Amino acid sequence: MSISKRLINNDSELEIIIKGRFDYSLHREFRACYQDQSPSLIYNLNLSDAQYMDSSALGMMLLLKEHTEKSDHGQVKISHPSDTVLKILKIAHIDKLIDIEY
Repeated sequence: MSISKRLINNDSELEIIIKGRFDYSLHREFRACYQDQSPSLIYNLNLSDAQYMDSSALGMMLLLKEHTEKSDHGQVKISHPSDTVLKILKIAHIDKLIDIEY
């Protein structure tokens, strides 16, 4: 499991890439990806290589969403989740709170 980040789209979007398991073991690294960044960015959670997600990952996503709500322009989106992760997101109704790009 790993996590990385990169600024894209003229530095207006921060892509956070999760590989492997997205669980509590990544909470410090995940928070470090955005805590010093502007809440007005678009935060793109790339979950195309995430194979598993637990409830703590759902909570981390909600904390990121809360971070972006400090700005009128901030946004969180999830891109290309694997089929397994997409099932978890839909069961938890995260798709009602965060846009998912397939």
